[in-house]
Amino acid sequence: MYEQVLETLKHCRYTVMTNGDDLDKVFRLRYECYRAENSIPRNEDRVMSDSFDESDNCVHVAVEMDDTVVAAVRLHLVSRLNKEAPTIEVFPEIMETVDAGNTLLDPTRFVVNPEARKARLPLHFLALRIPFLATSFYDVDVALAPVRTEHSAFYLRYLGYEVYAPPRQYPGLKKPVCLLTAKVKEHRDEVLHRYPFFGKIESIPQSEINFPRLRESYVASGRNSFRAA
Repeated sequence: MYEQVLETLKHCRYTVMTNGDDLDKVFRLRYECYRAENSIPRNEDRVMSDSFDESDNCVHVAVEMDDTVVAAVRLHLVSRLNKEAPTIEVFPEIMETVDAGNTLLDPTRFVVNPEARKARLPLHFLALRIPFLATSFYDVDVALAPVRTEHSAFYLRYLGYEVYAPPRQYPGLKKPVCLLTAKVKEHRDEVLHRYPFFGKIESIPQSEINFPRLRESYVASGRNSFRAA
């Protein structure tokens, strides 16, 4: 699997999407993926977006292959400067973690092109690298994972996540999601030992992500470990 991920990375690049045309590609891929699983109703525009896409603490990252967006993840960085994030709307009790002085990463709208899935390309691992690398770049204390129950086993077994709250209805989705959380600084070395391709890969420069600084909307806690509420 390691070699397959590296080989796929050689043919891909990560792009932080900022302008309207680029984001439209992401919104259309979202629609395609969520419709493929019958998770959202049809709409004439064939796009999937919401007001959180325009938050100041939001970062859109896409995986591109042959100039086509094949995967994407939306990130919200939560700190004392900006506490806006979609998952907080559904699980407001997670705010006690922020109130205790911790920072959160809320990755949502995790999508992979259905055709790429059929080709058995490991794009889900390339997409999972996005939040993992973001936790390191932004020095995040806690990573969230709002996922359907049937998708939770991988996070729980291999990525150091724990169940925080049982499934609830998520705005705009037909299927409920549960909330998983990970104290990323405690589990980072363990995850990298198991999946070294989640870290920096010197031999593949395009595997890096040029995350924006978000200086006015996010500030790290500066701690080496999680602080309990």
